[in-house]
Amino acid sequence: MTRRAWVAFAAMSLIWGVPYLFIKIAVDGGVTPLMLAWGRVTLGALVLLALARRAGTLRTVRGHWRWLAAYAIAEISIPFPLIAFGEQRVASSLAAIMIASVPLVGAVLAMRFDHSERPTPVRALGLVLGFGGVIVLVGIDVAGRADELLGAGAILVAAVGYAIGPMVVKHRLGGLDARATMGSSLAIASVVLLAGAAVDRPQRVPSAGAIAAVAVLGLLCTAAAFVIFTVLIREAGTSRATVITYINPVVAVTLGVALLGERPGAGAVAGLLLILAGSWLSTDGRLPPSLRRAVAVVLRWRGRREPAAERSVGCVEA
Repeated sequence: MTRRAWVAFAAMSLIWGVPYLFIKIAVDGGVTPLMLAWGRVTLGALVLLALARRAGTLRTVRGHWRWLAAYAIAEISIPFPLIAFGEQRVASSLAAIMIASVPLVGAVLAMRFDHSERPTPVRALGLVLGFGGVIVLVGIDVAGRADELLGAGAILVAAVGYAIGPMVVKHRLGGLDARATMGSSLAIASVVLLAGAAVDRPQRVPSAGAIAAVAVLGLLCTAAAFVIFTVLIREAGTSRATVITYINPVVAVTLGVALLGERPGAGAVAGLLLILAGSWLSTDGRLPPSLRRAVAVVLRWRGRREPAAERSVGCVEA
């Protein structure tokens, strides 16, 4: 990966670890799932379309409306309200852990739709481990509670949408201006969600904190994040782009514990470890180049030291 890709990766790892906290604040503060999703994408669309218009790049998306609509539905219109719906029933940390299964879903989809990223035996092992983690998580932490199972199911469906979106960008929307592409997609999603948001209105006036949370979600976690994510997909590829989900749940769990008083159970912890290990293996288990070089240096150093150490031990024993 290039240096630009690593910068985008670091930014996305943090930025998309934050939404689960703000989604929880918004839904607990009186904002309904569809209203939250609509407000978030509408605000993001206004910002990005204004930037694209100022840069004169809106014309780059002409002739791509079908795929922009596909991306808007798969990546935005379906996952955003489903995650908010799920977080009405489960903790923000649990939602983030379940979204960590996105690379696993992407690897499964690659078997059919992306020949360049088909799983190897190592990646197949990762799939088994990762989906085993999902089973452990659901089976231990939410088993027997129908409301939580419904919320967890909604979040897993959202994970499927999040896996489809990057593939659409990679194969059908590559080379387009990120501001115009994401702004147009968000605008389409806003139209798709409008009718549902009009029906799913809050029963009470949302709190100031909930409104502020929607603003943060729209400006930082949507407008800024989608542009950076597009750069990451172009620089690193689909599978490696979704590897941000290694770090997102760690950020989300930390915030949930520190700020919301959440206490992940044993199933959540075990599930997270299995999902992260499986996701890592399902993307070939590769380390960053700098870390690979550091490991190689350590191994060479140990190789030179071990013979000397063995000779020293032999003298003592004699």
